Amino acid sequence: MNNFLNLFIAVLLTLILWPVLLITSLIVLLKLGFPIFFIQERVGLNGKTFRLYKFRTMTNKTDQEDALLPDGARLTKVGLFLRKASLDELPQLINIIKGDMNFVGPRPLLVRYLPFYTAEENKRHLVKPGITGLAQISGRNHLDWNTRLRLDVEYVQNKSISLDVKIVCKTVLKVLKGDDVVDNPSELLMDLDIDRKTTK
Repeated sequence: MNNFLNLFIAVLLTLILWPVLLITSLIVLLKLGFPIFFIQERVGLNGKTFRLYKFRTMTNKTDQEDALLPDGARLTKVGLFLRKASLDELPQLINIIKGDMNFVGPRPLLVRYLPFYTAEENKRHLVKPGITGLAQISGRNHLDWNTRLRLDVEYVQNKSISLDVKIVCKTVLKVLKGDDVVDNPSELLMDLDIDRKTTK
């Protein structure tokens, strides 16, 4: 899908889904408090960074030394529901409207991973990142890093409207079924930087 189509659909969905966005915002505010959004620097087109928006799914609970508790200890039932229903991803409509993302593309990853991509894997940054992508319909958080990055590059090399439509349709089915959602993906996935350091 081209940039205009992504923008048009994002604006249309924002107008249609504003009650859902409002209700979700209120739920996050009442159950998790401020801030409502989780904002994090991610890597986008041509390796440029941008601020990615999500609804918060975790508390800010800390230990006796004021260090944040592990993700699993901060993920609430409300947060888990938001993740399983993919409602936490809705604020990324803002990213699409701003031009940072498309609906379909490689998922934008953390800035700290940049030094650890191979030249081939860096091709994932030749297109805008997406809310969903080929890796997400192929196993989502259950995939290992090498497989996820390989699928990202495969998407870039085979990018087409028909492939985008296929990915969107499969994403909708997976969301409705609740497939491939990991309760606490940060504990199940080895960090890319750690993985590459130990294998070099």
